[in-house]
Amino acid sequence: MIEQEKGDEIPMQIAIDGPAGSGKSTIAKIVAQRMGFTYIDTGAMYRGVTLYFLEKRIEPENTRAIAEHLKNLKLDFINHRMHLDHRDISKAIRSPEINRRVSDYARIPQIREALQEQQRAIAGRKSVVMDGRDIGTFVLKDAEVKIYLSASDHERARRRQKDLRDQGFDASFEEILENLKERDAIDSSRSHSPLRQAEDAIAIDTTSMTVSEVVEAITRIVEEVSHV
Repeated sequence: MIEQEKGDEIPMQIAIDGPAGSGKSTIAKIVAQRMGFTYIDTGAMYRGVTLYFLEKRIEPENTRAIAEHLKNLKLDFINHRMHLDHRDISKAIRSPEINRRVSDYARIPQIREALQEQQRAIAGRKSVVMDGRDIGTFVLKDAEVKIYLSASDHERARRRQKDLRDQGFDASFEEILENLKERDAIDSSRSHSPLRQAEDAIAIDTTSMTVSEVVEAITRIVEEVSHV
């Protein structure tokens, strides 16, 4: 499903988890650039799968069809952009509709298992910064650095509304806030790899922090662990 490349002989793994809107993707991308590592946006992978099944009009309840389609579904990261069957879907997967539906598909065990297998394979070949909701607890249990980001509900909703507007989408603050709370409930209660902080993860509340401050905090942690 995801193309893989040869990478470092001794790869390092940095896992960054947290709920929707906590700043995972923004922070992880910058940390990866700072450290010279590969950034893996697992959220984009789940969004890509969600878009695929919505376009095929296959609902989450149809697990037999989902399992069959997963065999041939082709997702690729090309120049840091998500492609589905050779089509750039980077903007499409950030739409309000995908925001509303992604948790419905992401909680399906067959989908999580398929994507987690791909994520582990990538991390085994190169040094990565991988963000998601189950990276430190399920995907990369032995990651050298595990970070759990959080923020208040209102701050996460504010950030998500800004992101949507920057991408040309419009949604009310109240709608976004309600969607975030629903996603939190679904993500934390699903039977397969629920959202939770790993016992050995370092928690950072980003509510009142700038992006630069969070990046600096994580960079210091990585440098302490790797003795760079």
